[in-house]
Amino acid sequence: MTSTGTVTLVDFDEALTRYEPVMGLEVHIELNTESKMFCGCATNFGAEPNSNVCPVCLGLPGALPVVNGTAVESAIRIGLALNCEIAEWCRFARKNYFYPDMPKNFQTSQYDEPIAFNGWTEVDVDGETFRIEIERAHMEEDTGKSLHVGGATGRIHGADYSLVDFNRAGIPLIEIVTKTIVVPGHKAPAVARAYVNHLRDLIGGLGVSDVRMDQGSLRCDVNLSLRPVGREAFGTRTETKNVNSFKSVEQAARFEIQRQAALLDAGEVIVQETRHFHEKDGSTSPGREKSDAEDYRYFPEPDLAPIAASRQWVEELRATLPEPPADRRRRLQAEWEFSDLDMRDTVGAGALDLVAATIDAGAAPQAARKWWLGELARRANEAEVDLSTLDITPQQVAGIQALIDAGKINDKLARDVFDGVLAGEGSPEEVVAARGLEVVSDDGALSAAVDRAIDANPDVADKIRDGKVAAAGALIGAVMKEMRGQADAARVRELILEKLG
Repeated sequence: MTSTGTVTLVDFDEALTRYEPVMGLEVHIELNTESKMFCGCATNFGAEPNSNVCPVCLGLPGALPVVNGTAVESAIRIGLALNCEIAEWCRFARKNYFYPDMPKNFQTSQYDEPIAFNGWTEVDVDGETFRIEIERAHMEEDTGKSLHVGGATGRIHGADYSLVDFNRAGIPLIEIVTKTIVVPGHKAPAVARAYVNHLRDLIGGLGVSDVRMDQGSLRCDVNLSLRPVGREAFGTRTETKNVNSFKSVEQAARFEIQRQAALLDAGEVIVQETRHFHEKDGSTSPGREKSDAEDYRYFPEPDLAPIAASRQWVEELRATLPEPPADRRRRLQAEWEFSDLDMRDTVGAGALDLVAATIDAGAAPQAARKWWLGELARRANEAEVDLSTLDITPQQVAGIQALIDAGKINDKLARDVFDGVLAGEGSPEEVVAARGLEVVSDDGALSAAVDRAIDANPDVADKIRDGKVAAAGALIGAVMKEMRGQADAARVRELILEKLG
């Protein structure tokens, strides 16, 4: 048993000896259309609060919606990429519930007639392929955003007051809902993470969304229940809402397995509810009791006509689909000459597109991979953020590698350049100039430093004279220390061997 906050958890491996996890994942994708789903308001992220609003998205009386055609096209392309059937006829519905960030008191969504349904996709985890069945991908509008001010958690409980920004209300959303996912229990959290990562790559490749989890344009709800091993009936599920990083998706699934197992072991019941995820410790906490479909009182939206996508249009959109992610990975692995392990680690770190863009900007494949999966992955882990959210571009990483290739800096100095770029001090070239990081290539300065190192280490010098060339490492280290790492180590070695014969 372990304890997180006030919750006692069952050990993960122990829980799996008695219970089998059953998952369902709901992923919300904000589309990158220029206007909202049912009105002409702009969708730019970070605008002044409540500046991108109009009578339609504020739900004012008499305002009538009009469907965004580009959003429908994007929905069809997403459905096709997920191997879904595309409905010949579908319509919108009203999902009725009250919440402060829902100005109409209903959400325009799709219920029993989604635009895309009955699809599938595949994800790889540790060299094993898992097929994820897709129940539906339907269109809807996003809600506004509440900001709870005061209190320690940022939640409404304990806040002094709340603010609402309706800029996000009405932005086009595609909700992708899986069918029941049953995989080996110990791999369930990793499969959840891999699936969301896969969707990010798949939909990002379509160009219909920027799929940025840090800005909320890709969000995941993790539905999870446990059932005793050997039993067919499902247990009661919880829904951890709006999880916004790959790592957090995995943590949320793992935590719920451990928490629910502890409750079931104690003879308690699982409450069907929504839960909040806490980045700080990877825990979840209760939100509200989860409503069933009938509680939302769905009925057809009377102000919007049904959508009938012609088969010709669907096939024309199918022809625009990019290379499938699995095919692309195989092609890039061959082009880059990566081993299976190299490629698996690159994909697992969420770095495939970053590495690809760095290579496109001029870096060698192994160099691009080294920086993203080494130095930059370490920094992302320390900051507890996704790799893609670091404030550095693939072009800048390629620029740093170009400076190394040109002999202007070495790997050690490159780390200082990364510091400067991430701190917003400018381009790699500007950081090198401002911090004085360029490698010293002046033979006069290097020769003098080598002489001082030889004089200070006569025993080492004698070993080199006697033919023990490996001993030169000690003198190289002494020179590099004196030159603050800014010497060309290869040239220093040449000078040492020249001087000692």
